[in-house]
Amino acid sequence: MIQKITPFLWFNGNAEQAAKFYTSVFKKSKIRQITRCGKAASKGSGQPPGSVLTVQFEIEGQQFTALNGGPNVKFTEAVSFVVYCKTQTELDYYWKKLSGGGGKEVACGWLQDKFGLSWQIVPENIMELISSKHPEKADRVMAAVMDMMKLDIKKLKAAYAGKTK
Repeated sequence: MIQKITPFLWFNGNAEQAAKFYTSVFKKSKIRQITRCGKAASKGSGQPPGSVLTVQFEIEGQQFTALNGGPNVKFTEAVSFVVYCKTQTELDYYWKKLSGGGGKEVACGWLQDKFGLSWQIVPENIMELISSKHPEKADRVMAAVMDMMKLDIKKLKAAYAGKTK
């Protein structure tokens, strides 16, 4: 079944490598299909015939397509993927996996993976915490987030409760 909206990610010759990386990080994932360049696609993309043009893959039921589109377009922080985590252990796992191998930590729960794609690794209740009906609680949580690279769930809960030092 085709989903109505699918993120289409532009890579420079390493779409298959990226798709394999992402499907290795997320447990419920798989490569669905690899399309190779024929003569027409090769001419339009500048990729050699037989090389990977697109890779369709799935993470947690969400479909993605990785395209070997060439060097002209790069990822920016203007688009990111959010990973909601139930526990600190889960948050730590995704943080380590996605920032490792050439990725970089950015700030406030954001990182860039080794392909330049931006991710936000956050507690599943982050939106509830930063949009509390009690502005002082939301402000304390937001201040705590702003002081962190990787988010710490205990510290965010403590900030919400007003138990920060």
